[in-house]
Amino acid sequence: MKKVLSLVLAAIMVLGIASAAVAEEAAGKPFIIYAWNEEFKGFFEAYVQDALIAEGYAPQFVINPSDNGVYQQKLDEALLGDAQVDMFLAEADYIQKYADSEYTQDITKIGVTDFSNAYEYTVKAASDADGVVKGVSFQCCPSALIYRRSIAKDVLGTDDPAEVQAALDSWEKFEAVAADAKAKGYYMTASFAETYRVFSNNCTSAWVDADKNLVFDAQIEAWIAQTEKFVENGYTLTDGIWGDEKNAQMFAEGKTMCFFGPAWYFNFCMGNAQDPEKGCSGDWAICQGPAAHFWGGTWLMAATKTQNADAVAEVMNAFINNEEICSNLVAKNAQFSNNKAVNAKFAEDPEYGSDFLGGQNDVAVFAGMTDNIKWENHTIYDQLLNEGLQTNLQEYFKGVVTKDEALANFYKYVNETYPEIVTPE
Repeated sequence: MKKVLSLVLAAIMVLGIASAAVAEEAAGKPFIIYAWNEEFKGFFEAYVQDALIAEGYAPQFVINPSDNGVYQQKLDEALLGDAQVDMFLAEADYIQKYADSEYTQDITKIGVTDFSNAYEYTVKAASDADGVVKGVSFQCCPSALIYRRSIAKDVLGTDDPAEVQAALDSWEKFEAVAADAKAKGYYMTASFAETYRVFSNNCTSAWVDADKNLVFDAQIEAWIAQTEKFVENGYTLTDGIWGDEKNAQMFAEGKTMCFFGPAWYFNFCMGNAQDPEKGCSGDWAICQGPAAHFWGGTWLMAATKTQNADAVAEVMNAFINNEEICSNLVAKNAQFSNNKAVNAKFAEDPEYGSDFLGGQNDVAVFAGMTDNIKWENHTIYDQLLNEGLQTNLQEYFKGVVTKDEALANFYKYVNETYPEIVTPE
């Protein structure tokens, strides 16, 4: 009996091992993607995952939050170590760090060669110093001036996008209208940092020069000067870009005329404006504003050590060249796709429009802005220097410290974060 039982148990164990092997084989070859949130994961699952599984891959996402640099830290550990990384996501503020590194590879050599419909700045952003393309973006992120129609009518006498653009197409006009808005009881912006990216995207010099000196570009100086004036005159609130006080201004009872952001911002971050009870959906429109700029973007980068180059190329090509997928990103996911032909189709469609923007065709507006977007003078230090400057100057704009103290605190932050950068005495 014991011998029979032993044989039965042995058979069960063999069958169990065989089943586990079959299950592992059925799961496919691991395809590992590093990301910081679920956004791209949702698009991936909706549009390319099934095809990859059918080809024998087992896609897996490793997600770490971007707060306090956690995502980059975990990603760097994986790229430097033995962990498998096939593809990973990068944002505009730090993409150059990876594009210029040996841990990403030339995607033209793995089968991603057609960039004819991708916007030029998105290709340039993912390229190294020699012009070698290391990744693609599934979205283009031109950023617009988002204004309250009802407030614009009161201040400017019109809410027509073309007429509002004509009234706000320079910083001089923007400041003049801010004074008019204040006279009628409105704020021009709800955050001291609201216009920062409009200025910083148009810098003519990098944050750090070839000798590692910290450089304040004329555009950064202009932003500081304008913000001082706006705070002093009561044209803006001093809340942070994601602050509760600013967000509350998006409700129907809000008194702020202008916000700045791309499609993802008004579709996903202006929840208070979309609130069914306290919001004001439909009371908004967009125009370019004083200067062309962009905000954000998510790039797919090809890890050098991937053993799944074909799958990496398939995913990248799908999100910039598959017109069905790119069309779905616009129609179903409210994205501004990184495909010119697809965007042109929506821009020319008289039936297409955004309910949030009172029926305005936002794709048409963004399509007309993309050629003016610049990708120049970026460094690997941009994210933390941009954030550090705003954080320290906010204390000055709030009246907590003097301007000299705020700048001294910023220099101290730079010295502690990047000891190699030389700051002013």
